[in-house]
Amino acid sequence: MSQLEEPMSPSAGPARGTSPGWPEVTTIGGLLVRAAAAAPDRAAIVFPDRRVTYAELLDRARTMARGLVGLGLGRGDHVGLLATNGVEFVEALFGISLIGGVIVPLNARHRADELGYIVSHGDLAAVLTTAAPGQYTDFAELLRGGLPGLADAPDAAGLALDSAPALRAAVLLSGEQAPGFLPRSRFDEIAAATPPAAVDALAARVRVRDTGVILFTSGTTANPKGCMLSHEAMTRGPVERARYRLGTGDADVSWSAGPLFHVATLGPFLGSVGTAGTFLSDSHFDPGRALDLLTREGVTVAFPWFPAVMQPVLDHPDFDPAALPALRSLFLIGPSVLLERVQAAFPGCELVAACGMTETAGIYAISGPDDSQELRATAQGAACPGIEIRIIDMFTGEDLADSGVPGEILVRGYNVMEGYYKDPEKTAETLDGQGWLHTGDLYSWTPEGHVAFHGRLKDMLKVGGENVAAVEIESFLARHPAVEWAEVIGVPDPRLDEVPVAFVELKAGQAATAEDLIAFCRGRIARFKIPREIHFLGPGEWPMSATKINKRGLRALLDSQTH
Repeated sequence: MSQLEEPMSPSAGPARGTSPGWPEVTTIGGLLVRAAAAAPDRAAIVFPDRRVTYAELLDRARTMARGLVGLGLGRGDHVGLLATNGVEFVEALFGISLIGGVIVPLNARHRADELGYIVSHGDLAAVLTTAAPGQYTDFAELLRGGLPGLADAPDAAGLALDSAPALRAAVLLSGEQAPGFLPRSRFDEIAAATPPAAVDALAARVRVRDTGVILFTSGTTANPKGCMLSHEAMTRGPVERARYRLGTGDADVSWSAGPLFHVATLGPFLGSVGTAGTFLSDSHFDPGRALDLLTREGVTVAFPWFPAVMQPVLDHPDFDPAALPALRSLFLIGPSVLLERVQAAFPGCELVAACGMTETAGIYAISGPDDSQELRATAQGAACPGIEIRIIDMFTGEDLADSGVPGEILVRGYNVMEGYYKDPEKTAETLDGQGWLHTGDLYSWTPEGHVAFHGRLKDMLKVGGENVAAVEIESFLARHPAVEWAEVIGVPDPRLDEVPVAFVELKAGQAATAEDLIAFCRGRIARFKIPREIHFLGPGEWPMSATKINKRGLRALLDSQTH
């Protein structure tokens, strides 16, 4: 069984909640140029203490592009971008795209050695970062730690490092003092000396199927893998969803608390720019600051995505759903108890279910506006327009047509990556000869033709010969009134091969012991699914990747407690 949404007849015209039936595609830089022409005075992005209009953002991006050209960069050059969410990040992102460069957002959570690997393996020609006084993380120091020789380089605009042979320049987007980096003032001088026509000539040559972004995975495996994503992959789906599927149908005000270096936030941001909307963000997530910003700006579409963001918002003393009357759509992945709580708080808001991954440039399946609350709570939607989905048996590779039977989900379409950069072996393992991306995620079909998540293939436990999805145990534990969040991993067992172990965070003011939670499971789920151990973590103690709890980190934490 596969799924591909049929296009509408062009003469019919799009209805709200559907696509027009034909693609609307441009480059990443083209999104900003078009929005600045349509709504120059509208706020493009708003932070708690700063707002930038489309005209201002385009002017800043063109300055950035001129500076990059002045440094000798151009079409096809890989440019790393290491910064928290801010004006500097977005002006650099569009500046790189305007000259046909490849944007390589760098994970602000990466360690120095991971950054050094990406700069070297990713053949970055330049790296852009910030060194503003008082910023939380010293990115320049991190890069120096991962790139031997950078600190002592005599010319930051003419680098020649053994540790990163392709790297030619290291530039500060903000700040003046950082050994090994070109100060922002000097970069601006180079930009001023570069004619605008040089940028225009390069921008005109960018193709929508050129690689626009290389997004490196978060590094839970040995080394991060670089997903090569085209301009079309990065822009087409987000813009289509923003224009035809979400919000008010006008210039929406969208919010995401996540980092722009991650596809879960970068995608919605590009969708907002592609429809000349306003995007709300912050350099870091704080529920109080977020609520103030959402209330002040009249948010219409929200992308909290994960319980780690949504729970603190709901629990904040200033939370008042009546203060957010314009909210129309909210994306959230989590246990049904959380979804039910959010829907009760916002009865007039559509709780949108979706699934995606970096290799598919974000979302590849999404719920429909007429789906029942139960379906949206238990499944992640149907294939987005132009995207095909299959679910196959993990052992035979045959298509699974029956509902409720888990298998690996495969995705094919314009949104799928071209491959992993300089890694043909892993690319061949993931992309087959027919263009299907083998995701490593377990899903099943629902009777309605939607897909329901069962966990990662690697998160399937084999307990005494029985297949057990970690997410099933996690969802059950989350129904205990004292449990805020739960994660389950498998640990080796000499008799059963593997057994489940749970990590749990309790709600503020609530108490429960490991025996209380195990007793809660007895008689309600199969014995082999009951966690053998339960370990408690407090807020801020969870090992995290960019946006999610890192199960590899949980395994390391468990090892450290038992040795």
